[in-house]
Amino acid sequence: MENETNLNLEKIAKDCNLFTNSDSNAIIQNIGRLEEIYTSEELIKIYNYMLSVTKNPDVIIYLIRCVDKYRSSSSLEYIVDILLFKNGDNLSEEEKEKYIHVRILCAKAIANLKNTDAVSSLLYCMNNKNEHYRVRLACADALGRIGDKFAVAPLIDVAKDENEKSTYLRESAVSALGLLGDYRAIDPLVGILEAKQGFMNKFSFLKERAIEALNKIGFGNDERVFKALKHSLMDESAQVRIDAIEGIMNSENPQAFDIIKNVMLEDKDEEVKKNALIALYNLSDRQILDEVINSSQYSDALKVAAVEILNEYESDNEDL
Repeated sequence: MENETNLNLEKIAKDCNLFTNSDSNAIIQNIGRLEEIYTSEELIKIYNYMLSVTKNPDVIIYLIRCVDKYRSSSSLEYIVDILLFKNGDNLSEEEKEKYIHVRILCAKAIANLKNTDAVSSLLYCMNNKNEHYRVRLACADALGRIGDKFAVAPLIDVAKDENEKSTYLRESAVSALGLLGDYRAIDPLVGILEAKQGFMNKFSFLKERAIEALNKIGFGNDERVFKALKHSLMDESAQVRIDAIEGIMNSENPQAFDIIKNVMLEDKDEEVKKNALIALYNLSDRQILDEVINSSQYSDALKVAAVEILNEYESDNEDL
């Protein structure tokens, strides 16, 4: 196979022992030496060809990292073919298992290319419930990073699918929606916070991701979102409560200060209280720090936190 620059790609591959049963590390070393011989444009063509013909997972991983370094759109079709496993029908189950990591790297490389031409392929893999969950996770993440609004509706479907076996996939879809920043995601994200799940511990991370996504998208003074965040302040997960504090702080609701102050007074977790104090400071001024330091109703740990904030931020302001 030759191209317009008269590169004999097949010969180069043979010289690297690509078509033999040589040790993977030896083949990779041979490929690595090509950087001393060829230009960037030539290397991309060589890597693309090698991706199209090799079946060695270790070599493919190395080649994916090579093309990811250059991030040429010409590599997209080769990476997508591997992601879709077009040449995997004749592989054993053990070999297919090795390809899981390969395909995860493909999804990451596709995301780095930021090329919307791959969106349909990523959606195909993500929506395939017979696909390995780690590949589906990587595709969901890639869809968020590419930023194509066409992916919003399919990601919403995954995020709110209570029959989806993989909670991790729902989490990844929710995070992707946060990256996409589309207001269509707000209602389904709030629905996750409002849902009554049977095993709350299992869904804590999902709720965390939902609140983080809402914070990224922004929701202004949306009353339903605010109500869901307020309810999340009673969640058994301390991290969910911390994330809810941030969301309420970022809202435009006039009740935000009083609600967060109540958390600082009533919550049993010192880390949650500290985050509430930081939020109150961001919403007001150093008066809240002085109140905590001088009042007996606050714990010693919270007083220490107030002093630390005072020393770090107020001294910086005095220097300006």
